[in-house]
Amino acid sequence: MFVQIIQGKVSDAAEVKDALDRWVRELAPGANGWLGSTAGVSDDGTFITFARFENREAARRNSDRPEQGQWWIETSKLFTAEVTFHDCTQTDTWLGGGSDRAGFVQVMQNRIRDFAGLIDYMGQQDDRAIRAFRPEIIGSVMAVHEDGSGISEAVYFTSEAEARASESKEMPPELRDQWEQMMRFYEGEFTYLDLHTPWLYSP
Repeated sequence: MFVQIIQGKVSDAAEVKDALDRWVRELAPGANGWLGSTAGVSDDGTFITFARFENREAARRNSDRPEQGQWWIETSKLFTAEVTFHDCTQTDTWLGGGSDRAGFVQVMQNRIRDFAGLIDYMGQQDDRAIRAFRPEIIGSVMAVHEDGSGISEAVYFTSEAEARASESKEMPPELRDQWEQMMRFYEGEFTYLDLHTPWLYSP
């Protein structure tokens, strides 16, 4: 899976959603290899989208279409500052991965020391404990920025209310140890973008 992340400040979330809705109606049918997108706008006006494709070639074919270029020319006018693009060939999913059933999505961003090591460590863990402790977590999509600027992870929850309630619970010792071990693979502090009303699209 190849992920293209687009991120930037907007002043009107409704206008951006209208633009994405129009892309899905009019351009998605011709975007061969598009697997779906997760998008939204956080409280500080930051828009972000995870556009998932079968591979880089599928994403490039989509970008090269004239109608895609025209759509972006119009949509880019909705941003109030420079837009950042991240191409991500190193990707993976956790638990159930992304889901259009999510009622809340939280994007976590950080720098990554060893993505392969992180995935290997996570693969060795028994997921039953985290599923029992945090049943509202559906899964996540992880994508490493090719330019070396870091990693973005979209975590999908059944609802924000359930996520916030679980956050207040004390973590069992074995899960706390797993979390601390996982932090070895990151560098720095996480930043969070809460998408209270995520826009979820699939072919």
